[in-house]
Amino acid sequence: MKALLWLLLVLYLGFTQADDANYLLGTGKADITGPAADVNMMGYAMPQQIVAGIHTRLYARALIVADPAKDSNRFVFVNLDACMASQAVTLEVIKKLKAEYGGLYSEANVAISGIHTHSGPGGYLQYILYIITSMGFVRESFDVLVGGIVEAIKRAHNNVKPGSLHVNSGELLEANINRSPTAYLHNPEDERQRYQHDVDKEMTILKVSDGNGRGRGCWSWFPVHCTSVNNTNQLISGDNKGVAAQLMEKWAQAQAAAGGASFAADFMAGFGQANVGDTSPNTHGTFCMDTGLPCDAVHSTCNGRNEMCIGRGPAFPDYFKSNEIIAGRQAAKAQELWGSATQQVKGPVEFRHAFLDMSNVEVAESKYTRAGKTCPAAMGFSFAAGTTDGPGAFDFKQSDTNGTLFWKTVVHFLKQPSEEQKACHAPKPILLDTGSVHVPYEWQPAIVEIQILRVGQFVILCVPGEFTTMAGRRLREAIYDQVKGAWGEDVKIVIAGLTNTYSSYVTTVEEYAAQRYEGASTIFGLHTLDAYIQELSKLAQAMITGTPTEAGPAPPNLVDKQWSFLGPVVLDSTPHGVQFGQVVEDVSSVPYQTGSTVRAVFQSACPRNNVRLEDTFLTVERRDPATNQWVVAYTDNDLSTKYHWQRPHMLSSESTATITWTIPEGTPAGTYRIRHFGDFKHILGHIEAFQGSSGDFLVAGPSKSGAAAMAHLLTHRKLQPSGEFTWT
Repeated sequence: MKALLWLLLVLYLGFTQADDANYLLGTGKADITGPAADVNMMGYAMPQQIVAGIHTRLYARALIVADPAKDSNRFVFVNLDACMASQAVTLEVIKKLKAEYGGLYSEANVAISGIHTHSGPGGYLQYILYIITSMGFVRESFDVLVGGIVEAIKRAHNNVKPGSLHVNSGELLEANINRSPTAYLHNPEDERQRYQHDVDKEMTILKVSDGNGRGRGCWSWFPVHCTSVNNTNQLISGDNKGVAAQLMEKWAQAQAAAGGASFAADFMAGFGQANVGDTSPNTHGTFCMDTGLPCDAVHSTCNGRNEMCIGRGPAFPDYFKSNEIIAGRQAAKAQELWGSATQQVKGPVEFRHAFLDMSNVEVAESKYTRAGKTCPAAMGFSFAAGTTDGPGAFDFKQSDTNGTLFWKTVVHFLKQPSEEQKACHAPKPILLDTGSVHVPYEWQPAIVEIQILRVGQFVILCVPGEFTTMAGRRLREAIYDQVKGAWGEDVKIVIAGLTNTYSSYVTTVEEYAAQRYEGASTIFGLHTLDAYIQELSKLAQAMITGTPTEAGPAPPNLVDKQWSFLGPVVLDSTPHGVQFGQVVEDVSSVPYQTGSTVRAVFQSACPRNNVRLEDTFLTVERRDPATNQWVVAYTDNDLSTKYHWQRPHMLSSESTATITWTIPEGTPAGTYRIRHFGDFKHILGHIEAFQGSSGDFLVAGPSKSGAAAMAHLLTHRKLQPSGEFTWT
C-alpha cells in the first residue's frame, strides 16, 4: 500500500512539474570587466577618476523567455553590470545577433539594461557629452561590452530548456532614500499621500526554474543608485547590485555543491535597475564634510558651495563596507521573495518596440498626460552641480533656475540657444544646448528606444533613461490601467531603466520646475514624461489588439565617427635586475588571523594588454594538506580581494600591482600564497604573459568573535542555506 501511495505521489508531482514547465527558458552569463587601467570611469564624470584595478568583475546576464508553441515568440532581457546601456553597443550587438541567428533576435525583442554602477570603464557611448571625461571613445571598453553581451545571449540560447516562472514582490526598507526630497515635494500633495515613502520600496523578482522545479535564476528590479562606492574609488566594481548578484549566486551555488536539489549549479541572479532617478544608497543622509552638519536641503550646499555636501552610506566613511551592506539587504530580500514565490506566470510571450524621435513629440492631453511637446536635447545649469552622491565643481548648485554671470558668459561662447529652444525648455536655464550641436558629431541622442516585454501577467517597461520615483509611478499606473482589463487585475509591471539607449533623466512636470540635478538633466524638456507615457501606451494598446507597430526612425550609428584621445600602451619595462611578476614587497612571516589583511606587491605591467576575460589577475591559494597541491580559494572577483595597479607617474613604463586579501571568518587554518598574473608589452610590440608568487604564509584558526563573524558574512563565504543576513 505504501509503495502504491509513493508511486501515485511521484506520478502526481511529475505531472505537476510538467504542467508547470510552460515556457522555454535560457540563461547565460559572460564577463564584461573591460580595461582595468588608464580609462576614465563612467558615471560621476570626474576626469581624475581613472580605473586602476579591480574590486569585483562585471558581467552580462541574459534571460531568454520563449513560447514553446511558437519559437519566434521570445525575448531576451540582459542585465548589464555597466553604468547604462549604450545605443552604439546595442546596435552592434543586434548586428552580430542577426548575423548569427537571422531574424530570431532583433532590436524588437532584445533589451539591454544597465545596473548603473559608477565604477566601470567608460568611453563606450557614442554621444559626445557622455564620453568627454573619458577622452573620447574607448574601443577596448566598447568591444568588451559588445562581445560579452553577445556571448551571454549565445550561452542562454544554447541553454534553452523547459521551465516555469513565478513572480513575487515585497517591501525592502533601509536600502534607498530620496536624494532630491525637496523636488519630490513639488508633486501634488494628494498624489504624495497615496504613498508611504518618497521612494519606491518594493522589490519584484522573477523566479526562473527548470522542468524539475530547480532554481535556474532570479531576476529582480529595485530602484537604488549604484553609487555606494564613491567618486574617489579607482577599482572596477559592480557596486551594490553587482555585489548583490554575487551574493545570491554564491548562496545558491553553495547549496547546489552541497547536494541540494533545489538549485542548478549554473544558477544566476540579475539585480536590475528600476525608476532609479532620485534614489540613493547613502541612507544616512547628506552632511557637510567640513562641519558635519546637514547640508542645505534645497540646494545641497555647504556655505553656498556644493563640493562639500556628500551623502553618507550605512558604514560611512567606509564606502566598500556600505556597499556590501546595501548589497546584502537586496540579496537577502531577493532570497526571501524567492522562497515565498507562489504566483506562477502564465500566458503569452509578446514584445513591442519603437524608435522614437524625442526632439519633437506632440503630446495630446489625457488622464495621464498634459498637452505639449518635447524639445531638442539640452542640459540645465543644475546638471553641472552633480548630486549628493557625487557633487560637481565650481559654483554650480542644484535648484538653479538663474545661473551665474560667469557661466552665462561661458554658455554664450559654447552655443547660444535660440529663443524657441529657451522657451521650450523653460523654466530650465540652458547650460549646454546639446541638441543643436552637431560638431564634430552629435552630443546627445534625439532618437531613443522604447520597448515592452510581456510574459503572461508579468510586464517589463524598457525605458532609455532614469525615471524618478514619481515619474515611474505615473508611468506604471497609466500602463496598468490600460492593460488590466485585457491581461487581468494581477498583472505586474516593472520599469527597467537605462535600457538600450541612454538619454539622461525623466522627472515629473512638477519636479522639473524645481530644477534640481534630475530636472536639469531631463534633456527633452518639460513634457518628457508625458511623451513617454503616451508612446508606451501606444505600444501597450498594440499588444492588446494584436496589431503591429511602426519601427520608427532609425538612430544613427556613430561608431565610425568617434574621436579618441586615449593612447595605446607603448611598452612595459622593469627596473634593472627585476623580472615581471617578481615580488617587490612580500607577505609577513608572522601568522595571520582571520579579519586581518594580507598584502603583497609585485612588479607588474599595464592590465590593458590583456583584460583577462573569464580569468583573473590574482589568486589566493591554499596548500591541500592531503595532496600537498595548491588549490585556488579566491580570485579577483571575490569581495575579500583587491587588485590595485599603479605606476610611479603617467609617463612611466614601469608599474606595480598591490594585491590584498582580507581573510574571511571561517577560513581554514593552513598554508597560503598569493599569485599575480599579467601580460607585458615587449619593446618589439608583442605581448607576453607572466606570473609571480608571494612567499608562503600561515593563517591561524578562525576567530569566534562577533566582529570577525560579521566580517566573514560581508565577504559572503559559507552562506547558510536559509540565506539569512544579520546586520548591525
